[in-house]
Amino acid sequence: MMDLSCENPSAPMTARRCQLNVGIADYAVGESGTTLVTIGLGSCVAIALHSRRAGVGALAHVLLPHAGLSGGFHSPGKFASTALPVMLRRMRELGVTDDVEARVAGGSSMFPALLAPGTPSLGARNVAAARAACTAHDVAVVAEDVGGGHGRSVYFDVAQGSVLVRSVQHGDVAI
Repeated sequence: MMDLSCENPSAPMTARRCQLNVGIADYAVGESGTTLVTIGLGSCVAIALHSRRAGVGALAHVLLPHAGLSGGFHSPGKFASTALPVMLRRMRELGVTDDVEARVAGGSSMFPALLAPGTPSLGARNVAAARAACTAHDVAVVAEDVGGGHGRSVYFDVAQGSVLVRSVQHGDVAI
């Protein structure tokens, strides 16, 4: 579930500064004045969608590359293939037309010693699934910070369309 905190919550949305925290297997959509945040990406992937013209953005914290790896309840943010359509639908409800671009972060190989030789890591499969979902919905991936063996957190300023990827081991990267 998303956690919302805003400065001056009684002000109009355009005058507020809000932070929406996006949990694992979840997503959020926000307008200018919102920062969408997800922390603790390892093999998971963050997909940030942005429409500069409408000032609307969305962020998903994708857990798995496909439903076959998961049993039980499936929240839309759990897989890239289900996160993209719901985020795009909500963005269209807020006035987005066709100018959406994506940024992708995460997809680390956190435990490479546990993989059989030649087997792609869960992180690599999550990155591939994120790219495929974007392609399937005609959304260009304009920047990435993916792979490696380190954790990341993502801070997406919807007004600016900027994504800051933070890592203890590798510092900050703007994508």
